[in-house]
Amino acid sequence: MPPAPVMPGADAERVVAARPRGSRRATTRRAGRGWQAAWSILPLLAVLAVQAALSVRLVWADTAFQDEATYLWAGHLEWAHWLHGTPIPPFPTYFSGAPVIYPPLGALADSMGGLAGARLLSLVFMLGATALLWSAAGRLYGRRAAFFAAALFAVSGPVLHLGAFATYDALSVLLVALASWCVVRAGDRGEGTGWMFAAGASLALANAAAYSSALFDLVVLALALLTAWPIAVRLAARRCATLLIVVVVLLTAGVLIGGRDYLTGIETTTLARVGAGDPALRVLAASWSWTGLIVLLAIAGVIISWVGRRGWAPTLLLAVLAVAGLLGPLEQARLHTLASLNKHLGLGAWFAAIAAGYAVDRFIAAAPAGRPQALTTAALVVALVFPISVGASQSKQFSSDWPNATSFIAIFGPLANHGNGHLLVETASIARYYLPSGSQWQRWSSTRNIVMPSGASTGGPSSQAGVTGPGNAGVYAAFITHGYFSYVALNYTDTTTLDHQITKDLRASGHYRVVAVVPYGTEVPPIGQGTYIIWRYEAKP
Repeated sequence: MPPAPVMPGADAERVVAARPRGSRRATTRRAGRGWQAAWSILPLLAVLAVQAALSVRLVWADTAFQDEATYLWAGHLEWAHWLHGTPIPPFPTYFSGAPVIYPPLGALADSMGGLAGARLLSLVFMLGATALLWSAAGRLYGRRAAFFAAALFAVSGPVLHLGAFATYDALSVLLVALASWCVVRAGDRGEGTGWMFAAGASLALANAAAYSSALFDLVVLALALLTAWPIAVRLAARRCATLLIVVVVLLTAGVLIGGRDYLTGIETTTLARVGAGDPALRVLAASWSWTGLIVLLAIAGVIISWVGRRGWAPTLLLAVLAVAGLLGPLEQARLHTLASLNKHLGLGAWFAAIAAGYAVDRFIAAAPAGRPQALTTAALVVALVFPISVGASQSKQFSSDWPNATSFIAIFGPLANHGNGHLLVETASIARYYLPSGSQWQRWSSTRNIVMPSGASTGGPSSQAGVTGPGNAGVYAAFITHGYFSYVALNYTDTTTLDHQITKDLRASGHYRVVAVVPYGTEVPPIGQGTYIIWRYEAKP
């Protein structure tokens, strides 16, 4: 006879009472495991809460940075192009990431919540990267290592900054972290082909979103090799081959679809990027002050594994993770540039933090079991106050070390929005993002290139200066002589030499006069050094 259906009220109680005791014990065990699983993620939730709180306070710290303004403005134009066929600038030729990936996502968040909404989207990406770090480190070295790895990563200055910075960097960190997690997640699950396909797709998308992330492709490949090596050499080789093939095929297809413009952008911004003049030691010193603790602990993890004779494969894996923390600083030291250094340390820190967590875990394990070990753990948790304090201070500086544009936008906005004349603005990206006239991109030129009415560019920097060099002074002089610009706004900080030459040409033309002098930032610098001087064209009668 089939069992009686469960009815509400007293009938239900009788049915429950009639169940076998074994069923009750099984239910109790399942409930116990559920509570145990819930308790096990409480440390992760605590780490994420601290990370979120420290990053959220930075969301409203300053107006948009140049890169933020550029990508969000480009994202809005991309949507206009897709939905209405509106012409757009050749973003692929000078963006250091595919303009069709992060910029539209950032623009959607910007449409819903303004700059704060776009920055909070980056926070979601960075919280996801921390959660993936927790899971990957836990699978490799246990929950205690996972906690310290996630904590050290989450409270570092560059990571907190990326959590309140509306650029593609946070997205690329998340995607590379996802690829690495898939590789670790495959574990000893046979071929793991599905995980390798997922890892390859995520890694290819990360490379497309931010071309510089390709620097870490070899790290992910090494991770795939060394995590599978203890199982079988051939299995490790097949996993690496699958991962590599997926990445190469997807990126090749993307470049073929994108065409020549994407090849130009990849070459000028990444493969043949022009260096700057910052001393290499200064670059390395800045990197050390921001992520040195994580890297130092990662190196300690390698030494601990080597001294403990855990085997060459586990030790080599830790060494790869530690070296990953040095890739970003070494690359920028090679280019002699501090520009965006704090943005490019997050990826390396993600890998190095795993090895750092292992080192802390082994230090705790060296204490006698029981009370001494518990006290050691508690002491190290309390010691996290130091990196939290340092990270909070550094991230605050990162998120407010550019001029506040509020005054400039308030004064220049009515001028730019009135009429349809051409505008020359030294830092055009900020004004284009904030002002409605920014959608009329053919009107806007910067001191790096002049935009023609057709949308074509002229007067750009020489090939030796790269895409970030100053424009050609002779070309600017010719356009000024012909009165091409209705307004010219210069602040003499980004392209100083060219700015002074343009000022001479403005005065020599006899058609331009100063109509406003606007402090740029929270402090008022001397005239001609950070203060925006706005010139207006006036035709002689």
